[in-house]
Amino acid sequence: MQIRYRYFTLLLLPLFIFGTFCESSEKSSKVIPSINENIFGFYYNWYGNTEYDGKEIHWAHQVIPQNKNESATEFIPGKENLSSNFYPELKNYSSNDPAIVAKHMKMYARAGIGVVAVTWWGDHYQGSGSLNTLFDEAHKNGLKVCFHIEPYNGRSPQSVRNNISNFLDKFGQHPAFYRIDGKPLFFLYDSYLIPAAEWAELLKPDGVITIRNTNLDSKIIGLWVGKGEEDYFLQSGMDGFYTYFASTGFTYGSTPSNWNYLQQWASSHNLIFIPSVGPGYIDTRVRPWNDANTRDRENGKYYDRMFDAALQSNAKFIAITSFNEWHEGTQIEPAVPFDIPEFDYLDYNPLGPDFYLERTAYWANRFGKQRKL
Repeated sequence: MQIRYRYFTLLLLPLFIFGTFCESSEKSSKVIPSINENIFGFYYNWYGNTEYDGKEIHWAHQVIPQNKNESATEFIPGKENLSSNFYPELKNYSSNDPAIVAKHMKMYARAGIGVVAVTWWGDHYQGSGSLNTLFDEAHKNGLKVCFHIEPYNGRSPQSVRNNISNFLDKFGQHPAFYRIDGKPLFFLYDSYLIPAAEWAELLKPDGVITIRNTNLDSKIIGLWVGKGEEDYFLQSGMDGFYTYFASTGFTYGSTPSNWNYLQQWASSHNLIFIPSVGPGYIDTRVRPWNDANTRDRENGKYYDRMFDAALQSNAKFIAITSFNEWHEGTQIEPAVPFDIPEFDYLDYNPLGPDFYLERTAYWANRFGKQRKL
């Protein structure tokens, strides 16, 4: 074929640009991480195994019936048969194992996630004994830790006030304890379960049990679920809100097309908006009836879209759902191929086990650069 050189060059130029873009995209997953304290990663330290804890905890799980009036009849026993659609590279680990905590904190640092938002169900739940180790290992890796207060039995504004007091007594002087503008930050999962007027007693300056202008004053972040919750957050006295769910469209809050509005509204009322991004969602191992909320990872494209939407919203903070919520398939922790007679686990192929840690580092760097502009 006779082709003039200049035309041949012009013909190859798009291919060269495309190749360079692909190479750049490939390398973008392997950037040098820069730890970003404006990024939270939800962390679940509720796992236990037979070797370390004497039984399988959370890896063993009942299959949840769709109807609350029905009794659970199936049980996933743990060990190799885990209550997850994916299989962890670290297998059925114990959250109380210091070696596991150390590995997880290194993964956080590698991914550029600056704040470990640890789930908290009370002093006696699995994982509470590892909190000192968690804080120490986080500090070794340049990370901070905050608490994700769950709807434990008996949670109330008064009990949350007690929780905050106890957290400050136990960890308030630890160098890894997270603060914004000198104040601790706490996430309140399912905050809507308690009326705004009751939260106001804790969070408004004139409330009967207020933390405002006291040594317990904190940034309290509630969960935004449905459309039209503006009055709830204004009346409750909360300092901001997050969206948590990794299944786009599952709620108004978890729908990225609403994030620009939520950020603008938060900014106009001097509140904090924290959109939550996730790599996908699947919980059909424990909720086989819930496939409508499954969100395919699309080899990382789903995660990219959520992160991009969070950046486009101009939110000052981002949360990742999750580091290791294996039941719901939202984890960015490494997963590997694994099969047992009872189940064929999903994995990240053709991507590597560490892909989502590397991709998170890429987005953390982009977010950090955008914040500096």
